[in-house]
Amino acid sequence: MDTKAAEAGHVEAPTHRKAGTRGGGRAGNARGRGPAVHQMPWEIPINSDKPTEPLPPEGVEAIHNAAMRILEEIGIEFLNMEAVEIFRSQGCTIERETGTSALVKMDRAWVVEKIRLAPSSFTITPRNPDRKITIGGDHIVFGNVSSPPNCSDLDRGRRIGDRESYRDFIKLTQYFNCMHFAGGYPVEPMDIHPSIRHLDCLHDKLVLTDKVVHAYSLGTERVEDVMEMVRIAGGLTHAEFDATPRMYTNINSTSPLKHDWPMLDGLMRLARRGQPTIVTPFTLAGAMSPITLAGTVAQSIAEALCAIALIQAINPGCPCAIGTFSSNVDMKTGAPAFGTPEYMRTTQMTGQLARFYGLPLRASNTCVSNAPDNQATWESSHSLFAAITSGVNMVYHAAGWLEGGLCASYEKFIMDCEQIQQLITYMRPVKWDAGELAVDAIAEVGQGGHFFGIQHTQDRYETAFYSPFLSDWSNFENWRDRGSVLTVERANRTWKKILEEFEAPPMDPAIREELDEFVERRKREGGAPTDF
Repeated sequence: MDTKAAEAGHVEAPTHRKAGTRGGGRAGNARGRGPAVHQMPWEIPINSDKPTEPLPPEGVEAIHNAAMRILEEIGIEFLNMEAVEIFRSQGCTIERETGTSALVKMDRAWVVEKIRLAPSSFTITPRNPDRKITIGGDHIVFGNVSSPPNCSDLDRGRRIGDRESYRDFIKLTQYFNCMHFAGGYPVEPMDIHPSIRHLDCLHDKLVLTDKVVHAYSLGTERVEDVMEMVRIAGGLTHAEFDATPRMYTNINSTSPLKHDWPMLDGLMRLARRGQPTIVTPFTLAGAMSPITLAGTVAQSIAEALCAIALIQAINPGCPCAIGTFSSNVDMKTGAPAFGTPEYMRTTQMTGQLARFYGLPLRASNTCVSNAPDNQATWESSHSLFAAITSGVNMVYHAAGWLEGGLCASYEKFIMDCEQIQQLITYMRPVKWDAGELAVDAIAEVGQGGHFFGIQHTQDRYETAFYSPFLSDWSNFENWRDRGSVLTVERANRTWKKILEEFEAPPMDPAIREELDEFVERRKREGGAPTDF
């Protein structure tokens, strides 16, 4: 679970509708204004920098050996007997069987053999093939915040999530080119009953975005419904859907040393159809894992590798990735802490282990601040820097996360996208050809001149440097004369303009009709069972 509530944990609460409705269409342009944001074009960033490696080779080997000892000597409890039977068939040791769970111990040679079957890189192709993403290698992609039960903005304050707010965040996810995939629900729409929430949410997501989407592994019906909706939205046959990754799920272990039934059920269902699972243990040093960083990473690796081995036992070569969500708690209160120095180091350490195993890596943009303030900015900066320096391939919760994942902030979403765009620019390779070295330009200006007016500058000035859409680079007097508008206030204006001009991506009418009919039929059938 990646948040204080849970990355995949849905809770029920009374709904609170917000005032006003913002529809699609380009109303802003119709009134003669320019676009809300002059953003960079769609691209899949390449991070060619060498990763930061705090561990020497013998340190990597030591953590690997500790993880293998956990799997061999201590074992992992699996609360899913179908998974247990697969492990049994593979020769693993099964102990403490209860009928609903069992302790599984596995030989390290078997684990390593299975891990080697997983691809080091794979692609996911959504309904718009131009939005295909690559997970692995030097690629890095970013996605929206997922799973908070609350949302907030400067105008209405903090409130329980509803469908309209959910749709707002989906529109922001689609709008920004630096958002490469639409992960889980950017805010839980509490006004939709949990039995049909997945149907309405995925319908909204597939209509309002054409980017890669995700299924929560929260029960058989939800996973099967989402796979079918993604297939329909892509205009695919069942064979075409199964032939290549079209979506993904993320599962969390129940630390320490457990995997629960619904997460494993989703993993197995996707594995059988060749769809990827990101396996992300949620380990908090001092609470859910040892207080030491090396011990926490070792436990996290063990919890991840056993599930990845299960995927490969079911479908050898099925794409998957390892996720890291190792941080620490505040030892004064026991509360989770994110964006900390320890979070940065465990992310970098896990990056070394992911490369050791040849697996793609997922991390997150996290913070515990309760407002989109300075603390939120530096904690998110630490988290994003950790991702960049760790060789991370997939950044979850990259835009909009507050309160340790309990709240999705409209303003924070905009602030994060500004920072992500700057990091994408930062990662671009440095050039050193004759034009870049500019010796002729230096000779032309000589001693004591300036470079503003020469042709070399004129040819390049429009695209030479990153141009922010949110940061204010004016001097104090100009900033003051325009009303001394703070960053969070500029972000507030920006998201409103974006939603005013939003236009949904096209969808074939026949596909839309088939998708609508599927959702309505599944609603009539009752959707997914719940405890309510």
